[in-house]
Parts: sequence; C-alpha cells; structure tokens
Amino acid sequence: MKVLLVEDEPVLADALADGLRREGYAVTIARDGLSALEQLGSSNYDLLILDRDLPIYSGDYICKTLRTQNNAIPILMLTAAGTLNDRVTGLDIGADDYLPKPFAYAELLARLRALSRRSINVTNTVLESGSLRIDTIRHTAEQDGKPLKLTPKEYGILEMLLAATGGWVTADHLLDKVWDYPEEVGPTIVKATIHNLRRKLANPAAIESAPVFGYRIQLANTRLDGARLNDAR
Repeated sequence: MKVLLVEDEPVLADALADGLRREGYAVTIARDGLSALEQLGSSNYDLLILDRDLPIYSGDYICKTLRTQNNAIPILMLTAAGTLNDRVTGLDIGADDYLPKPFAYAELLARLRALSRRSINVTNTVLESGSLRIDTIRHTAEQDGKPLKLTPKEYGILEMLLAATGGWVTADHLLDKVWDYPEEVGPTIVKATIHNLRRKLANPAAIESAPVFGYRIQLANTRLDGARLNDAR
C-alpha cells in the first residue's frame, strides 16, 4: 500500500516513514505543501498522512484542493492544534480522520488500518488462493495454515499478484506500488524479489512470468474477498 507522508519536521517524518516501511507500507515523504501536490499529481497513493501546518501550502489547502478535484484518497490529518474546533474544521474540509500531536505510534497504525478498511468498503480483507492466504490489513501471509516469513517487498508483490486474480501484473506496476522510490530501482529488483518469494512458497511454479506481460499467480480455487481491486489495474 502506497502512503504519501506530508510532514515538514524532518525527525518526525523520517521516524514515521521508517516505522511504516517496517509495517510493509511503501512511503514517500513530502516536506511542504507544494511538493505534496506535485507528488499527488504524478503518482497514485492509497493513503495520505497530512500535517496541517506546512510551508508554502497548508494542509487545509491541500485537503480542500483534493476534495474539489473529487479525489477520494483517505486523508489522516496531523496537527499540533487539538481543540474540538480544530478537529471539527479538519473533518469539515474533507479529512477522513484527525490525530493531534503528540500521538502514540500504535494509534497512528490503528487509524491507518481503519482508513484502509473504510476505503475499500468491505468487512473482509482476506485474499485466498488454494492453500495460500493473506490478510491485507494485518499484512500477514500463510500457506497450509503456517505463517510465511516474508519481507515487506515480498509480501507486497504477493498481495498484488493475488489481487489480480490470475491476471498479469507488469514489473513496472509492481515497482510503482511496492517500492518507495521506484525511479531509483528497476525491473531487476522485482525479478530478484520474485525469485526469493518463489523459494518460500510450497509450489514455486505458482508464480508464472512472461516477457512484456510480467507476472501472475495461478493456484487452485482462486478466491478474492474484500480485495483492493484498483491495485490490480
């Protein structure tokens, strides 16, 4: 899941980004409002963590702009101003949730999970195919009832392939959705990660590859429950 973190405090931004990446999120940092709008205009993100007090353009301006453009990206607004009126204003201009600083990291994660569930508008967020099962909210994977020990990138690729329900997913699309800075790496890193992922599956041949088309996973009794269908586009 791709997250844009808009925060001008370097220490806080870097700490949050590092923590979220360990949880399996692909995080891009924007340090001011202008950079945030540029990032939002050039890439698709699944969640937006938005500081309210930003240089150049405020978080309020960004939020209003997105909603005026009918951009429905889930927005978690962060702010040092935590009064009731501040929270009401933040929600009224289009934020989906509001978290005053200072906050507990565990609460931030819980609110992101809640926004993820709300954005896909389903109660079940499990992808299954044969004996393979992943939980897209808890970021866990198992096969034959046993946990799979996957890196965040391996998990991200597996989620994308299962969400495609047998369809092909290009290496470029995997780069864009799974890696934090896809422009700094290339298809070779996808190939290497796929290789490592295959070794961890009971049936390595389940992940097929083809020139131009990319990769797909074909297992018996493919089923999709509450998946982010837009991730498979």
